[in-house]
Amino acid sequence: MFEPVQLRSFLAVAQTGGFTRAAQRLGVQQSTVSQHIRRLEQAADRQLFVRDTHSVALTSEGEAMLGFARSILDAHEQAAAHFAGTQVRGRVRFGVSEDFVLTGLPQILRTFRRSHPQVDLELTVGLSGILHEQLADGRLDLVLGKRPPQGSGGQLVWRERLVWVGAEDFRSQPEQPLPLIVYPPPSITRARALDVLERAGRSWRIACTSGSLSGVTAAAVAGLGVMAFAGSLVPPGLRVLPQQADLPDLGETEFVLATGRVAAAAGGPARALADAVLASGYRLQGPLQAPDPATVAP
Repeated sequence: MFEPVQLRSFLAVAQTGGFTRAAQRLGVQQSTVSQHIRRLEQAADRQLFVRDTHSVALTSEGEAMLGFARSILDAHEQAAAHFAGTQVRGRVRFGVSEDFVLTGLPQILRTFRRSHPQVDLELTVGLSGILHEQLADGRLDLVLGKRPPQGSGGQLVWRERLVWVGAEDFRSQPEQPLPLIVYPPPSITRARALDVLERAGRSWRIACTSGSLSGVTAAAVAGLGVMAFAGSLVPPGLRVLPQQADLPDLGETEFVLATGRVAAAAGGPARALADAVLASGYRLQGPLQAPDPATVAP
């Protein structure tokens, strides 16, 4: 009833916020994406998106389809990985932003390793800004992270609103400097937070600096301050703080998959891993889901 190729187009539109960006991510024509969505809506007999000249938004039925699409594609990819044969060999040096530590990325990598046993995967976890520098220097082959300011490279995985998050009982005090929990430079999120606060004339102070997700999360859970974070990736134990005059809008960020020029060759291990990440991009939003023991090979 629901074709995987149509479901992938559906998720790409939902994640990127537009048909054109979804087509760019999937490497197809916009008309192809539109056709997939039209056929999916016909199969479901429901309208999944509300469209106008400026935006695309999910309907209530579209929100329901998100969960079904992810489950169907999970099962499809598990079956494909089980029966797939591969000739891809070599090494791929993969850099991943700290943002994805608590997402479904481990499941994606596990499936990739099972499908490509001849590929040596070297994983580096760090700040997006540093990872992009290492990619440019040739020390990494592939990077999954936030798009750098004024950056134009990389394939869009999804667009995300940044939000202020803190402990359940945290309350900001407009008359006091806002206590910030941040990654060290060249953190992209840190730079955005400081910029919007300066523009808004809101005083601030650094309450904690840590280079790891566990470090900033622990500080936030302890109530030391607030931090800027991607809305769908908020760690457990923290909450999105309500919009207030002293917490200026952080805007949006884009998560991209950037490939080094040498490693981008078709048929190579970096390209194979990039395709696997893009095909399973829906697993990267939200907390990690434990794999079903029945589907995990010993």
